[in-house]
Amino acid sequence: MSEYYVGSVARNGVWLAVAYADGEYDHAAVVDGVGELWTRYEETAARIAVDVPIGLGSTASPRPNERAARELLSERADAVVPAPVREAVKKQRYRTASRVHERKTGRELPRAAFESAGRTAAMDEFLDAIDEARPVFVEAAPEICYYAFAGEAMSDAPGFAAGYAERMRTLAEFDRDAPPTVQSVAEATVGHRVPVPAVVDGVALGLTVRPGPGELRSLPADPPRDDRGLPTRYVYRSESAIPDA
Repeated sequence: MSEYYVGSVARNGVWLAVAYADGEYDHAAVVDGVGELWTRYEETAARIAVDVPIGLGSTASPRPNERAARELLSERADAVVPAPVREAVKKQRYRTASRVHERKTGRELPRAAFESAGRTAAMDEFLDAIDEARPVFVEAAPEICYYAFAGEAMSDAPGFAAGYAERMRTLAEFDRDAPPTVQSVAEATVGHRVPVPAVVDGVALGLTVRPGPGELRSLPADPPRDDRGLPTRYVYRSESAIPDA
């Protein structure tokens, strides 16, 4: 049985999984959460990259990987939203979560971070409960994946036509089969609330963890670990390391 290398992005309450095997695109699936993602690939996945925070801080925000990425992306820094600290991530109301986050870090909690806190908490609880999943799951930021493929940050946001074209061009230059893969993944999501930019991001994460050109690297290069032993890093694939900004 072939091993799968999976890129997964969470959007609109569902998780898109883009699976590669033997170096080539194999299939895509839409699942309801990280638990179902693990159930589907527990026996077959060598690595699963997710765009959901892994390794939460307790007193610092942004996390080291987020800080490095935001400095690296410069004008597109807002593409990386700092995760809440662990104590805040399970709070049900924004005001409460923000108060806890600010007390711990001295910084206001971004509204966008709170809006995605449910899946952040689910990921954190899952890895705390399932030890065997820890070596399999890695965190990746789509914009850092594109940066690594292109050697520079994307100029436009993904929701604009120019941003879509730029990302598709970047993927095609890295892997000539990326455009038809994006089309196949999009067809697999019909009937689900998966936006087109998420499809492109899912392919980018899949190409990042799939064995291929370059090496799988870490930002920062020597990532710290949180108080549960989880590394706080983004993975990316590149011939050479991008700087820890």
